[in-house]
Amino acid sequence: MFSSSKLFQRGAEGDLSLHPIVLERKCAGPLRRGPGFVSSLRLGPSAGLGCGARVRAAPAAALFPGPDARLVERSPCPCPHQGGESAEHRTADFLLAPGCLQDVNTTIMELLIMVYACKTSSAKSIIGVIPYFPYSKQCKMRKRGSIVSKLLASMMCKAGLTHLITMDLHQKEIQGFFNIPVDNLRASPFLLQYIQEEIPDYRNAVIVAKSPASAKRAQSFAERLRLGIAVIHGEAQDAESDLVDGRHSPPMVRSAAAIHPSLEIPMLIPKEKPPITVVGDVGGRTAVIVDDIIDDVDSFLAAAETLKERGAYKIFVMATHGLLSSDAPRLIEESAIDEVVVTNTIPHEIQKLQCPKIKTVDISMILSEAIRRIHNGESMSYLFRNIGLDD
Repeated sequence: MFSSSKLFQRGAEGDLSLHPIVLERKCAGPLRRGPGFVSSLRLGPSAGLGCGARVRAAPAAALFPGPDARLVERSPCPCPHQGGESAEHRTADFLLAPGCLQDVNTTIMELLIMVYACKTSSAKSIIGVIPYFPYSKQCKMRKRGSIVSKLLASMMCKAGLTHLITMDLHQKEIQGFFNIPVDNLRASPFLLQYIQEEIPDYRNAVIVAKSPASAKRAQSFAERLRLGIAVIHGEAQDAESDLVDGRHSPPMVRSAAAIHPSLEIPMLIPKEKPPITVVGDVGGRTAVIVDDIIDDVDSFLAAAETLKERGAYKIFVMATHGLLSSDAPRLIEESAIDEVVVTNTIPHEIQKLQCPKIKTVDISMILSEAIRRIHNGESMSYLFRNIGLDD
């Protein structure tokens, strides 16, 4: 048996490469190797990994290895891209897991090509495992912009994807963009466990939403931990101002005469956000800011400064997806934030080296269990227990 650290190949920068995985069933009945096991795995060609690297009776948790992943031994096998089609591909379940999103557009294109290759090879089912769904923030139309999440979902379905496993979509409504089953898993149980085990005197903590938009998520955390909640309202500067995105360049000219000389379209009054205020008591308590994505940290830094001014004792930031782009590690290191906790849906080993405040929570267990249940035809309801409409 191979350990969980020998199933994926590391790229030049330490990120997991994109590999298709074939789950094969050798018997008609359910697998009897115990929980967390699959009958066989086959890692397909990508980034130097030879075709047909095969592991028998491998743990399902091995599908998402730790930072010490290495290349497995190679063995030849007949595959469509080598000029011959194997009959076993027609009844196989193909799992495609993009491991890194450092170059998101390249990763998306590789995924689409692999999905289409499996489709044209008559695969029974093609399941995409995408812990972080890219472009998920662009799920609403702003002004006359594009909904990129809808475009990406249509491309995946058109390429041949039959099932999608993801985690903590930015908006749950993104599932409606697909015409295939989507399992939107939750990382909150792992983050709640971290709060209970790693934050000293967490009973004296308060869950903070850095904006009213994330108040529902903060409320969900607070109700499960039986803690208080605080909401930060207002901004020092509007990040979505029309004056900085070029949409009114050249300047607009109000020409009511173009419609009718006696008609004038009423203009919508622009929003003016009040100064930053904190609704809730954070004085002398540990503040835990929760969100789903940490990318641009400016809003988190502003929230941390506001909480410090209101007397917060310590400040923790928790999120599912840690993109931590640009100079985010340096800004976090120099800020009033004591610790940033993210899951490993996105590789961030380099950012951790730059900032020791960044901590990682492993969520591979729930992803591997979802893969095992789908492969064995078991119910997925167990993974969604105690999840409400607002979670």
